[in-house]
Amino acid sequence: MENASARNMWGNYLSAHLEHAFEHAPSTTFFGDNEIDANTLANLTKQGVKKATSHSLLGLQNRNEKLPRIGDFIVVTNWTGEAQCIVRTTAVKLKPYFSIDSAYAQIEGEGDKSLDYWKKTHWDYYTRELQKFGREPRESMIIVCQEFEKVY
Repeated sequence: MENASARNMWGNYLSAHLEHAFEHAPSTTFFGDNEIDANTLANLTKQGVKKATSHSLLGLQNRNEKLPRIGDFIVVTNWTGEAQCIVRTTAVKLKPYFSIDSAYAQIEGEGDKSLDYWKKTHWDYYTRELQKFGREPRESMIIVCQEFEKVY
């Protein structure tokens, strides 16, 4: 963890949770791909409204990132890298985009929490993300649905 605020937050968490002292250091990330979204999504996560995030499998593969695993800790930051909270992954499911349902859109907690909102904003996001790799989103693309709980 190269981020001082994330390191400090993780240290504070460990002080109160010695049972996790031997866990791997958490990853540090913001959600979204721009300042407004990153700050909004960090606040929703901090408030316990946002309880999931959705990666495109193609995006993870093209960035050589590993699939999330149950039990992974993440320090969620705002756009400028200030730690906002810590979450722990509780579930990881791979689903085709077309099979995302309103129950999942609700726990992702964004916008009005509707499936229509989820589909529009995520399609736009995946379009921008995959464009960098010369790819386009498809209804059949695999989405990595990562659910988490706020632990700190």
